[in-house]
Amino acid sequence: MSVTLDGDKPVSVPSHVRKFVRGPRPESVPTLVGTACTAVGLIDVAAGVFPRFRHSRMHTLAEVLPGALGPFAAALSLSAGVLLLLLAHGLKRRKRRAWRAAVVLLPAGALAQFTYRHSVIGTLVSLALCLLLVRHRGEFAALPDPRSRWRALANFVLLGAGSLALGLVIVNAHPGRVLGSPSIADRLQHVLYGMLGFEGPVEYVGDTSWTVGYSLGALGLLTAVTTIYFAFRPEHPAARLTEDDEARLRALLAKHGGRDSLGHFALRRDKGVVFSPSGKAAVCYRVVSGVMLASGDPIGDVEAWPGAIERFMDEARAHSWTPAVMGCSETGGEVWTRETGLDALELGDEAVVDVADFSLAGRAMRNVRQMVKRIERLGYETRVRRVSDIGEAELARIRHAADDWRGTDNERGFSMALGRIGDPADGDCVIATAHKADEHTADSPYGDLKAVLHFVPWGHDGMSLDLMRRDRSADPGMNELLIVAALQDSPRLEVRRVSLNFAMFRSALARGEKLGAGPVLRTWRGLLIFLSRWFQIESLYKFNAKFRPRWEPRFVVYRAARDLPRISLAAMQAEGFVNLALPRPFARRFPARRPRPCAHTPAPGQEQHARAA
Repeated sequence: MSVTLDGDKPVSVPSHVRKFVRGPRPESVPTLVGTACTAVGLIDVAAGVFPRFRHSRMHTLAEVLPGALGPFAAALSLSAGVLLLLLAHGLKRRKRRAWRAAVVLLPAGALAQFTYRHSVIGTLVSLALCLLLVRHRGEFAALPDPRSRWRALANFVLLGAGSLALGLVIVNAHPGRVLGSPSIADRLQHVLYGMLGFEGPVEYVGDTSWTVGYSLGALGLLTAVTTIYFAFRPEHPAARLTEDDEARLRALLAKHGGRDSLGHFALRRDKGVVFSPSGKAAVCYRVVSGVMLASGDPIGDVEAWPGAIERFMDEARAHSWTPAVMGCSETGGEVWTRETGLDALELGDEAVVDVADFSLAGRAMRNVRQMVKRIERLGYETRVRRVSDIGEAELARIRHAADDWRGTDNERGFSMALGRIGDPADGDCVIATAHKADEHTADSPYGDLKAVLHFVPWGHDGMSLDLMRRDRSADPGMNELLIVAALQDSPRLEVRRVSLNFAMFRSALARGEKLGAGPVLRTWRGLLIFLSRWFQIESLYKFNAKFRPRWEPRFVVYRAARDLPRISLAAMQAEGFVNLALPRPFARRFPARRPRPCAHTPAPGQEQHARAA
């Protein structure tokens, strides 16, 4: 099969993703199988744990599902149930590895049904579900997600904790057969010993001790086997921007970079990239928790955007990732929705200041003008320069200060943050600094440096704000001072437009405070103000509004409304507001391809405004 994109010659498509290019396919089979695995898993676990379950009204249903009577059968039922629960999500996402595991597990379960329970119906049910999987094997072609061997440690911790909790349930599920009154510590010790294959301090009447022992041993073995599997399977690292990818993107930005103010942020080196068949357009992305996040508009020629978008969607379908776009422009949103059938939702507005129209004169700029004059009278001076015009020693000092003034352990920013300062390849970036000599200057590792603003190029005549950092001991107003200095020096740098911060839900905040706003709008505005205690929503809007910008709407593009919570969580993870990674001592550190100094956007609520907030 071949497809034609960008008006170029047909492009061959691999067979395992061939069906995805034809468009969305019905999701009934993967969803049905995944849901069935979840239900069967839960019933199996219940059948293995609770003795009364096998003699309840659900006995008839349990008879045709994997599980059995007796110690070994209880352990087998428990193991099968846990494994099916682990596989259910992967089957719903069409994962090939989950399909292979289920195809191996179901015949083994059918054999156990016939050998230990002599249940013909249960055997036929297992084989029928296996045949259904084989019949629709083409539906399960999704490739693996990015992963590393640190997944084994996460599996050991999470599955071990779950097995420990389930083990406590098993130990306490036979109250009438327990000898004596063992304490909670004894029961916990019995669980730990049982998972390791040893007999614990809790004693039972009859064969119950064998049932509990087999079940606990099965949980321990399951934890060990899955951890070993994750530890020794091949790694599948996340996509990274290679030197060749970066060179191609810079060439596209040199021709078409003036179209989108977020274009230069595509050069973050922790992103992957897909190019159109002609190479005239590209979409940069990162995969977070199964969500394939693109940011801003595609890079390059607008006529080639559909080809890059199609490649992006092919990649998402091939891995069964949820596609999403954060912060695209109105034009970008129209192209995305037209080419993919996705939906768009207004996310907020970007503040853009036209340099020719900016002035401190007038009543509207009175507060900014007074603040800037006050700061200047205190002895602060500003410098606005290209990175290429700053010496390496001073750049190192600026990087050090920006890192120390970050105010949070986690790096913040993804869609509107470059993630580095002073890289030799970013010589066109602009750094605005504030300086003041005082009694601490001689002892400070930053010298007289008090605040830093970093801008990235926006085409040949614009720049976009990347980050804002200041010394916490500096006087208030550093951000306003440096923004004004950058705007006033823009003509010297041949800059005609400056993109400032992104204000989420700005229109709701603006309309909600006006006379005549309805109760729904006022309630929504009140909720946004409440959330502003933790996220810079209202503060960024008011800060941007000081400079009288024009507002450019930005959108999030998504597949379905049910995906929005998942996309929101993935976006907050990518931006650094939510951290679900392992603690620092266990966090994986990828070796850098070459030394790359890194800067970070500030944490919310610390009076440090940045685009990524």
